[in-house]
Amino acid sequence: MKTIITNSIIITMNSDMEVFPDGYVKIEGTKILETGPSCDLKETTEELRAAGWQIKDGKRGILMPGMVNTHCHLGMIPFRGLGDDCKDRLRVFLLPMEQKAMSRRMAALSSRYAICELLLSGVTSVMDMYYFEAAVAQVMDQTGIRGIAGQTLMDEGGCDASDADQSLSMAKELIETYRMHPRISGCAAPHATNTCSPQILKKAWELDTANQVPFTLHAAEMDYEMTWLAQTRGCTPVGYLDQLGVLSNQTAAAHCIHLTDRDIEILRQRGSGVCHCIGSNAKAAKGVAPVLKLLKEGVSVGLGTDGPASGNTLDLFTQMRLCAGFQKNDSHDRSAMPAKDIVSMATRQGARVLGLEEKIGSIEPGKEADLVLVETDSPNMFPVYDPYSALVYSANASNVRDVYVAGTCLVQDKKLVYEDFESIRRELSDCMGRSAFGEMQELHRL
Repeated sequence: MKTIITNSIIITMNSDMEVFPDGYVKIEGTKILETGPSCDLKETTEELRAAGWQIKDGKRGILMPGMVNTHCHLGMIPFRGLGDDCKDRLRVFLLPMEQKAMSRRMAALSSRYAICELLLSGVTSVMDMYYFEAAVAQVMDQTGIRGIAGQTLMDEGGCDASDADQSLSMAKELIETYRMHPRISGCAAPHATNTCSPQILKKAWELDTANQVPFTLHAAEMDYEMTWLAQTRGCTPVGYLDQLGVLSNQTAAAHCIHLTDRDIEILRQRGSGVCHCIGSNAKAAKGVAPVLKLLKEGVSVGLGTDGPASGNTLDLFTQMRLCAGFQKNDSHDRSAMPAKDIVSMATRQGARVLGLEEKIGSIEPGKEADLVLVETDSPNMFPVYDPYSALVYSANASNVRDVYVAGTCLVQDKKLVYEDFESIRRELSDCMGRSAFGEMQELHRL
């Protein structure tokens, strides 16, 4: 398949941050073949058609690299909106409901729904961390998204395993199954610094490192995590991970809200990345991660939505706008956190955090054709003085017109090409109604 997208405002996110106010992109197979200003296009429309090119008119939309969600829990769609304002929601709702109702089928149906939501909002790559990840990876493959399926490890086990060792065995099998897959990979994903033993953290890191896949976990997120490590280990979560030797350029640490200057220096020295989830952090009143300091010190920071139970939405437009607002407000500086830097976090930096920068994150010849076309016809998208600013402050998920992953168009004219979203929703709703989630729905109706 050969496709050329024309008549677009192209933000390449390449090393020179080139923008083509009127540009084109050629896609051949799964790769980007060529990009540049329209005036550099050598062939006429007739010559392109004669040569077998499918021509897509961008209609003056903003063509950007596919967005990268660096931290998500796809299986948690059924939890969205459940006990949102409850102080101890984790123990009152989430953990009990996972044990009562979460199953392989529920995780698979939820993940399919979540991936459709991601694609419709312009997210083409996602790092997941949840249970039943073999089923999740299968759904990733079927839906066409680019994904990393992180099998959760916890000392006490979870709804799919009796303990962390069993989960580690599942992660090994997952990694092996998708070793040669062009879009999907697996990894071992320890839950957090305070829920996994040092031995499990080391085993997971060794497994992920040996297989050149990301090593990801929650870190420096919770107040009680900070207190427990200070009391038992005499250090911060980042300091603890460094002592264990599990910080490297393959480490993607989620949240990292409570960081000291020394923590930031350690992350920089080790080349570790941060998954910034401002939506869920703000909603849970956990604090604001020091993103400006991290970026200033050269630490890669990508954006994540966290799970739909925590942040409710899975789109990165929401995260971009929140990131800008919180960092500006926290620093009392309107000029802080320019829109260009935030779009980079949603694309190229996110790819770097997940070890995918050589494949995705920018529009450059040779890279995978993961692309998003954001229309500028809607009322909220006029005028466009600066495409970065338009994406961060004006756009929302409903403005995503077309989405390509590895050269395949998965969303066209704001509709999924290969998935029936309504039937997916009905099937998930039916599965929820036949489980303990049905009881929760009844309680919310009262």
